[in-house]
Amino acid sequence: MNRVDFNEYLSCLSDEHPHIAVLESSYNEAARVMSPQGLDHYLKGVEAMCSLGRGEDLILSYIQEMPGVVKEVGEDVITDVVHALMSLASHTSGTVLILMLQNLPLAAQRMGEAEVFRNYLKLIHQLAGKCPRGIRPMMENLDELLTKLTLGGLRRWAMWGAQAHARDLDGQMAYFALKSESSKAVLQRERRGTLFVENQRKLNFYLRALWGRAFFMKPTAGDYETKKGLQPFIENWFLHLPDAFDDYHGINGIETYRAAAAHAAAHLVYTDQTISAEMLTPLHMKCMDIFEDARIEYLAVKDFPGLGKLWKKFFTNEPQDGDEVVKLHPAMDLMVRMARALIDDEYQDPNDEINEQARAFKDVLNNDPSDNQASWNAGMDFYHLITREGVPSVRSVSEFPIPYRDDNRYIWDFDEVLWREQGVDYIPSTQGQVRKHVSVMEFANEVDVENAGDDAQEIWVMGTEFFPYEDAGEAKQSYNELEGKEPISEPYHYDEWDYHIQLHRPDWSTVIEKRQPKGDPETMDEILVKHRPIASRIRHLIDALQPQGIVRRRGYEEGEELDLNAAVRAMTDIRRGSMPDTRINIRITRHIRDLAVVLLLDLSESTNEPIDKDIPEPADGEADNRSTILSLTREAAGLLAWAIDSIGDPFAIHGFASDGRHDVQYYRFKDFDQPYDDEPKSRLAGMKGGLSTRMGTALRHAGYHLTQQPAQKRLVLLVTDGEPADIDERDPQYLRHDAKKAVEDLAMQGVHTYCLTLDPQADQYVARIFGENRYSIIDDVEKLPERLPAVFAALTS
Repeated sequence: MNRVDFNEYLSCLSDEHPHIAVLESSYNEAARVMSPQGLDHYLKGVEAMCSLGRGEDLILSYIQEMPGVVKEVGEDVITDVVHALMSLASHTSGTVLILMLQNLPLAAQRMGEAEVFRNYLKLIHQLAGKCPRGIRPMMENLDELLTKLTLGGLRRWAMWGAQAHARDLDGQMAYFALKSESSKAVLQRERRGTLFVENQRKLNFYLRALWGRAFFMKPTAGDYETKKGLQPFIENWFLHLPDAFDDYHGINGIETYRAAAAHAAAHLVYTDQTISAEMLTPLHMKCMDIFEDARIEYLAVKDFPGLGKLWKKFFTNEPQDGDEVVKLHPAMDLMVRMARALIDDEYQDPNDEINEQARAFKDVLNNDPSDNQASWNAGMDFYHLITREGVPSVRSVSEFPIPYRDDNRYIWDFDEVLWREQGVDYIPSTQGQVRKHVSVMEFANEVDVENAGDDAQEIWVMGTEFFPYEDAGEAKQSYNELEGKEPISEPYHYDEWDYHIQLHRPDWSTVIEKRQPKGDPETMDEILVKHRPIASRIRHLIDALQPQGIVRRRGYEEGEELDLNAAVRAMTDIRRGSMPDTRINIRITRHIRDLAVVLLLDLSESTNEPIDKDIPEPADGEADNRSTILSLTREAAGLLAWAIDSIGDPFAIHGFASDGRHDVQYYRFKDFDQPYDDEPKSRLAGMKGGLSTRMGTALRHAGYHLTQQPAQKRLVLLVTDGEPADIDERDPQYLRHDAKKAVEDLAMQGVHTYCLTLDPQADQYVARIFGENRYSIIDDVEKLPERLPAVFAALTS
């Protein structure tokens, strides 16, 4: 099977560089959301980042963040991102480029649409030319900015700061870091009422509840200078709604979004055929729009009467204090009054002709509301009314003041624009990979498939090894040994706690699940022989912890059954005239163990250190038989696995090590649904140590696996030989605080954590991370195999 040669795109790194595995894992994730062309652009972007010469972190950030961007706004933006980064490279430092990349998934999520996202990239490019020093503090506060501002508001806020502090570099830094009063004042002024991105999911549920079908929605960015959002519109079956709505006449933004979404969805549901725009002027079409809107709203209200109340209050509510009152052109005023007369049966207009035309149109709808020819006819009659005093300009009637109404481009048929035949903007062409179990004959016929790569839609699996044909006498190797490789999972992204700003850094660390090499499974069986006295004591623990099923206990005043012997004794006492013992019932209890456990092993480089450092190292060529922390960890894990397997609790044995936040390696030696047989034993026997200890991320990932289990009690039992540390973090408190936050977050999910540490200096930090009585310090490392099962028994008894 042909595979992608990642070294070709990472020419700036050595062939054996560990980050090539990160690219391979992220590529698998990208293959699930990108087409082959998108994957090609993605890999060329990796090559472009490499050519910039701004360090490994920039390359890794691009590799890991772009799939998240594509999930939000589609793969067409990949080239835009690469061009934007290449252009910015001449204006700013590599650190700023990394910050920008790390914020791209957040920006894509908040923008929600490819064209709006491109406008965001253009804004960053403009700022790089006007105030390059302001980009870094702005990126550090982008989460807060995009929570409060639309793209238009962000642009006005940023440009105000760039112009006001063009020559004041310190003021510029303070402004974009949200530390100056002027920055906060402009931010408050530009803040919009209700943002689309915060309510899109609710609107989807709202429309699905009404019509029982899915509707696709996108945000649109409004005019940057006037703060007016674009009017809602329908294009390519998407409902395009403004990225923010302010309150309107006492109606809050979410109500406006509901009204706009329901109105646009009604067009899609009730419009069976378009209206020809041939020989019509824009004013003709505007007049017909009013009646077509009334027609589809009539049909919607007929099915859902509550929608009528929602739409009507936009016409009946009076302006509130502080609302901007706009004087309408006489022609637009007539249009608004006609729209109100059509939706509000109680309204009587001063102009009798408006009342008469509205009444006539309602009569037509009562007879046959499905034919939109009625809208054409009524619109022509209204056109004659509105032009009686002269034909108004198109500009004076172009913007309908009721905010929830769309521009009605969907209902018109323009011969020169065949937009209804165009597809949607972005549909991922790749499907999720499927692992298919096949027979020998199926595999033999398809073993060599040209053009098959890592993005293949099917991966074929055989139950046994498959060997190529060879002459007798030659050593045989299976296809798996010749060409196979250990599978790498798709990346798992986790937030990380920054104690400086007291916020989570979104998707800051990345976990990649890998497999370690196998060893001899008999090594794990020999552990029981080596530790025979400990195994004997563990056997007594097993007997004590075995679930006993139904247990009947006598001597209760209330219970499920009557104790006949006690009842007879009580009756005898009564007849003798003495006080009887009222405890004559039996209480029935069920003793079961509803528990799931993850034994999480720290496999950092320090575990390779020998326990007794006084023993000299072996000479070259001699086997190193010295005991290490890793070998004792393996023995302790083997004893505990034997004990838990005997008890019958579901358990998993996992390990971790890290090479920076981009590459937290996670090893699953045994999973919950896997029996403790030769397969997990061989994985444990081949266990190796290396790299660093990013503890918080590993705890979160172990918690993720535990939350998939239906057990009532869930426990992460961590075995470590040191404090959290990693190569890319110099502040020793940072990863300690993150691990503490991970423990707290897991507790909120019902996952308990307990730490067994071999670090004699752990008193300085372990209690702050795990809490009192949630840890044990083993001063004598050689007692680990004995202490670990005892700790488990104490925690779960």
